Amino acid sequence: MGSTGILKNSTMICAPLMGETVEQMVKEMKQAKAEGSHLLEIRLDHITNFHPHHHLPAILDNKPLPLIILYRPKWDGGLYEGDEHSRLQTLRLAAELGADYIDFELKVASHLIRELKINYQSATKFIVSCHITVTTPSDEELANLAATMRATGADILKVVENVTDITEIARIFHLLSHYQMPVIAYSVGERGLISQLLCPKFGGFLAYGSIKGYSIPGMPSLYSVKHTYKHDLMNSETKVFGLVSKPVSHSKGPILHNPTLRHENFNGVYVPFFVDNLKEFFSTYSGSDFPGFSVGIPYKEAVVEFCDEVHPLAESIGAVNTIIRRPCDGKLIGYNTDCEAAITSIEDALEGTLISGKLFVLVGAGGAGRALAFGAKSRGARILIFDIDFERAKSLASAVLGEARTFEQVINFRPEKGAILANGTRSECIHILISAFQLTRKLWGIMSWCLMLFIHLEKQVC
Repeated sequence: MGSTGILKNSTMICAPLMGETVEQMVKEMKQAKAEGSHLLEIRLDHITNFHPHHHLPAILDNKPLPLIILYRPKWDGGLYEGDEHSRLQTLRLAAELGADYIDFELKVASHLIRELKINYQSATKFIVSCHITVTTPSDEELANLAATMRATGADILKVVENVTDITEIARIFHLLSHYQMPVIAYSVGERGLISQLLCPKFGGFLAYGSIKGYSIPGMPSLYSVKHTYKHDLMNSETKVFGLVSKPVSHSKGPILHNPTLRHENFNGVYVPFFVDNLKEFFSTYSGSDFPGFSVGIPYKEAVVEFCDEVHPLAESIGAVNTIIRRPCDGKLIGYNTDCEAAITSIEDALEGTLISGKLFVLVGAGGAGRALAFGAKSRGARILIFDIDFERAKSLASAVLGEARTFEQVINFRPEKGAILANGTRSECIHILISAFQLTRKLWGIMSWCLMLFIHLEKQVC
């Protein structure tokens, strides 16, 4: 059930810095601190004409926060292409100068860490990293890999993957929550975003956040980590809600819903789920930690078959935009909140003017479009539907006693005065039609109905 999430987790937020000069690196260090980072990862291989004995002390002397020193070679995904002996000498120098953390590749870590621990009795912590470029290992294989990394004398383990499906990240979460030493584990790319966002829930040592002006695919910004997702409020009891969609990076859902959760004093977080396979997704994220989902394009119709039960309104529309995992038995219950929320928003924008008898022009006959059409029908509007798939448009028009037209007719269409335009697509073609309408105010209010439904039903029993 919900709780306030007062307990703080121990996960730190780290900003990766890739300045091309020492001056730029120092500037970025100050910026990252101002944006809320707890520590900084310094990529020495990004510095042009890097001179260890001159540049490394300058960086360490100007640090505003603890630093992770990383000098990644080309053979492990970095930029360094020089002599391997010189690279390792630079990392030895970092230890000698008392760097807070030093990152070593598994391939070279074993003898180096033992040597440095003997020669430099300092507080430096050693991170051993492994970048997995093939298929994500099983839980057992990841545990064996972690044991091999630990045997090098590492203080912290780091596993980086490039998953091909969001379900593979569940293995990363398993490693974070079950391994008995500090672990950094995540996936790069858009499908891997939740590995950063949910890291505090599963006990990761650190999660990454990019500084303003340096967007990195699959990595949240420091601002969103601190303000949208509130990493410091997450713990093992945090419930995870999210949008199931493809693509998903465009969604404003987290910006809307996370403040709502906090306002309700509910220990939960709302994240974007980039989903390729609905069946695998719901099978993998099937526990009570994942009690509810929003559903976006293109899955609002397809997701119906993965619900154990469907609310009558959603069933009549043939589309689901909200799924609740019933607490008492774990069954997935599908709802459609698009219908009432959208139509009510339009009526509110029209300041009480009824839409009964008005022409309701809908572009898009998919899941969102179906909800709009049924809502407009319930209010007595006359409905006209455009869709790239004309057969789909005709089918929906038949269901709501409306009219269907081909999408090509949008260009020359001129609506009657007072008509209402509703966009049920993600297509930019809608802008062609907007100019034909004499509506100067925004008709859509952003609704949080589905999230309030999550919270309400999470507190219910059967």
